[in-house]
Amino acid sequence: MEEQQSPFQAAIKPGLTIGLVSLALTFIAYFIDSTLLGSGWFGLVAIVVFIVLIIYFGKEYRTELGGFMSFGTAFNFSFIAIVISGLISLIGQILLFQVVDPSLAGVLADQAFETQMSIMEKFGQDPDTMDPAVLEEMRTGAAKGFTLSGQLMSFGFGLIVYAIIALILAAILKKRDKSLDY
Repeated sequence: MEEQQSPFQAAIKPGLTIGLVSLALTFIAYFIDSTLLGSGWFGLVAIVVFIVLIIYFGKEYRTELGGFMSFGTAFNFSFIAIVISGLISLIGQILLFQVVDPSLAGVLADQAFETQMSIMEKFGQDPDTMDPAVLEEMRTGAAKGFTLSGQLMSFGFGLIVYAIIALILAAILKKRDKSLDY
């Protein structure tokens, strides 16, 4: 009888795979049109691909475990795979923004600022009536997210989001062996 992998061991390969897919999507979008990286649609597509792959690999792991998986095991598997893929994406984005194209951060920060302005206008706030210091603070805040420290902080805060996503995915992936209830 072969030994079953722990959730950590089982999550390494899917985490690496998902991270590399995420990195490939990022660089493909960059080479097509770098402003796609700041698009909400690109983010939405990336999240959908990400979740579909986690569910796919999670179901494979559940099958490997005999068709059943507890919520805790499903959470551990999902969270570890997400963190590994997040680390790979972080490394790729640091390389993209700091080495490959350092000017890209400014372009995306400007795009984020313009998006904020258009949202404010939709809610009735006229940017011309705002204090210039507030506008400059908003512009600076958008730019900070693309610095090395900003990317590392975003990953740190992202761990909370990763945990929430892993909880949702664990609820989807878990399957209880009802024959053990009696």
